[in-house]
Amino acid sequence: MTATGSLTIALVSEHASPLAVLGGVDAGGQNVHVARLAGALADRGHHVTVYTRRDSPDLPDQVRLRPGVEVHHVPAGPPEQIPKDELLPHMPAFGSYLARRWQARPPELVHSHFWMSGLASLRAARELRLPLLHTYHALGTVKRRHQKYADTSPSARIVYETDVGLGCDRLIATCRDEVVELGRMGIPAHKVSVVPCGVDTDQFTLHGPVAERGPYPYRLLQLGRLVPRKGTAVSIAALARLPDTELVVVGGPAADLLDADPEVRRLRDIARSAGVADRVRFTGGVPSEEVPPLMRSADVVLCPADYEPFGIVPLEAMACGKPVVASAVGGQLDTVADPGTGRLVPPGSPEALADAVGGLLADPALRETCGAAGRRRVLSRYGWARVAAATETVYGAVLTARYAVTGVT
Repeated sequence: MTATGSLTIALVSEHASPLAVLGGVDAGGQNVHVARLAGALADRGHHVTVYTRRDSPDLPDQVRLRPGVEVHHVPAGPPEQIPKDELLPHMPAFGSYLARRWQARPPELVHSHFWMSGLASLRAARELRLPLLHTYHALGTVKRRHQKYADTSPSARIVYETDVGLGCDRLIATCRDEVVELGRMGIPAHKVSVVPCGVDTDQFTLHGPVAERGPYPYRLLQLGRLVPRKGTAVSIAALARLPDTELVVVGGPAADLLDADPEVRRLRDIARSAGVADRVRFTGGVPSEEVPPLMRSADVVLCPADYEPFGIVPLEAMACGKPVVASAVGGQLDTVADPGTGRLVPPGSPEALADAVGGLLADPALRETCGAAGRRRVLSRYGWARVAAATETVYGAVLTARYAVTGVT
């Protein structure tokens, strides 16, 4: 650390702006993670600048997100929305801009998020000899394994991800499963520190407003981007085995655009075929302040993704005192304690999902016990203050190692 203990930190998040409206195809957990981490680091006395790509001509160069945190819009490619899988050609310009910007005002430490941010940051950090840490949020090897030909990532993604992992000072993985995946890529475990994602325990609470319920005795809730890998089709198929129960699906485009969305149309067809169309409700994307009331309105929160690099939704549900039924993949293996806070089930199995949910719905006392245990687990491990402190510890280790080699702070 510096003599004062305060650092100037650059967080680089090329496609996931902390200012974005959540629920879109490319706006989800990473946006929340970067925003909350930046704020929690600022609370610890650091000055944080988040660098993200300018995707609208109307955006100002800089926005003050909160005290100690600024968002800087980087001109790289046309100032318009571009799917993240099409952003790679613009990363050289992004990296060159960072190098020019940091030449004049270098941060003391750079922490990049997602592989393309790592690629851009690696170029600038090498040129200016700045310490660089990286968090992947998702790995191309895992995505390709699960999506196969449906994977739209650039073909060179895995090669570039390996370059970033080997070229940076330290990797911050969000779960133990990721360390194993990185080892398969040839990145040694001693180069990886595990720091989980966090949840705002003041926003997601046991008590507060509760969204209005439908006419059914039980409510299930699934929240996240409306993409096939999130497993909404599995939840709909499971619903056919759960009478007297409604499923509320939160996320995707705005409510008035749902009818035109291809994934919504696909899921509605599945619901009609399963005979549960009248018990499935799509809200579309909602403002962040509406999420906790929706969580509190549910009896059980579902997280049935095919794969999940980390998954913030289980933490949000647990913070609201709700039991979680999640697929036993990725970060959910760390966050959801089965049987303490919910259930872990095989991915892609409506039968297993329905069995686990049915057991919880049949036992109100068990749901309450799981919910209380989930809240305790979140408070003890996943509050943003704890996550920021753990991240700061990794930063300090990297800076100490640099100082030992160069003698320069």
